[in-house]
Amino acid sequence: MSMERICVVVCGVLLLMSTASVGWEQKHDYKLALSKSLLFFEGQRSGKLPPNQRLTWRKDSALRDGQEGGVDLTGGYYDAGDNVKYSFPMAFTATMLAWSIIEFGDGMAEGGEWINAAEALRWNTDFLLKATANLPNTVYAMVGNPNSDHSCWERPEDMDTPRPVYAVNTTHPGSEVAGEIAAALAAASIAFKTYDAAYSWRLLSKAKEAYYFANKYQGSYNDAIGHAVCPFYCDFSGYQDELAWAGAWLNKATNTKKYQKHVDAAIRKIKLMEEVTQNYYIDTEFSWDNKHAGLYVLLSQIGQYKNEAQTFACGVLPESPTRTIKYTPGGLLFKTEGCNSQVVGSLSLLALIYAKHVRLARERITCGNTKFPAWKLVEFAKNQADYILGTNPTGMSYMVGFGPKFPQRIHHRAASLPSINAHPSFIACGNGFSYLDNPNPNLNELTGAIAGGPNTGTDHFDDDRRQAAQTEPTTYVNAPFVGVFAYFVNHKK
Repeated sequence: MSMERICVVVCGVLLLMSTASVGWEQKHDYKLALSKSLLFFEGQRSGKLPPNQRLTWRKDSALRDGQEGGVDLTGGYYDAGDNVKYSFPMAFTATMLAWSIIEFGDGMAEGGEWINAAEALRWNTDFLLKATANLPNTVYAMVGNPNSDHSCWERPEDMDTPRPVYAVNTTHPGSEVAGEIAAALAAASIAFKTYDAAYSWRLLSKAKEAYYFANKYQGSYNDAIGHAVCPFYCDFSGYQDELAWAGAWLNKATNTKKYQKHVDAAIRKIKLMEEVTQNYYIDTEFSWDNKHAGLYVLLSQIGQYKNEAQTFACGVLPESPTRTIKYTPGGLLFKTEGCNSQVVGSLSLLALIYAKHVRLARERITCGNTKFPAWKLVEFAKNQADYILGTNPTGMSYMVGFGPKFPQRIHHRAASLPSINAHPSFIACGNGFSYLDNPNPNLNELTGAIAGGPNTGTDHFDDDRRQAAQTEPTTYVNAPFVGVFAYFVNHKK
């Protein structure tokens, strides 16, 4: 089914689903934020670009990806400001886009962005289908050599660094990457189910294969291909969370409890490891690496693990007596010095999804001796979204191209170097570093990119492309914010 035909079906249906306003002041244009947050993904595209490409300063790139492994691994997304493709965070990006569409597609429809959201998701899942084409024995986890790539400051269109293919298989497993791919494909099958049934079925079929592989051949890709993925995307939380997460999504996609015993078994192992190590992740951990809070929020929708989901909510609410999250003086959730915005986006999306469930169940959130209504979680998420869009002590929007003041020097090769349009001649690997070190603004606007943001527990931000932790955008930062902005499109005065 064409995307145009899909729009006729979905936009009309979803507009009828719009819910009532919660009555807060609309500080920002959330439709515009949603639109730009999706446009960003076009700037991250790898492979042959389509005729309707809107960021026209980007051109075709990496058209031979996969050849070193004898497979087609063209397409997909570059994860961040470099030119490597990692299936693990790319799959998490897809899961977040799919979950955003599932929960808040009505806001996307009202904002005129449902088609763009679906296309952003499909660009991702088309690659994940290629990455799983050789199942039941192999999953492709990565394309490119990060060390050689990082030794260059080069446009993806000029890329001449090695493009090795890294895979996990039955003897060198990678349950976290295969599990996250299974979760992504299962979630995407739900997002596409009503609008492209054949594609949805294909996604779900491959999700089942990926899960079988991940669960039968258990092991970490740290051990299989750690020399390539570490330290960039090492799995620090283990792979049981991905196994439980994928099983939960497959239950949801199949509308069964077929995978429940696997979900429960993985969660038991998670809890046992937490007791042994005294590392308790369940409260506010949710990222490409750690699925704990997201897992419990997802399962709470069917009445399971409700206490753990509530622990997450109590951990983030500013007024909660059991809060574990820290905030900057200006109100930004602060959890990590490395790309803090990814935590802000993922926890804000979770808060909105959990609040939706709590409200529908006519329940309240109990934190110690204090009870909170669901709208307090919505308020939390709105404050975080507004901070990112410019309601903060610096008066800066951390989304490129949004508002009068935004980062001009994001850590991004393609954005900082002259485009092919402006400079058709080849720019060699080492010749680009003058653009990295140049204090002038980037030459191309990567519209919609959300920077890593303040990362020291204060509200200070260095607009310096050499400060990657603050200025580098990633696909898994933007993906949950797509859902956050979509929610606030039709939840306003």
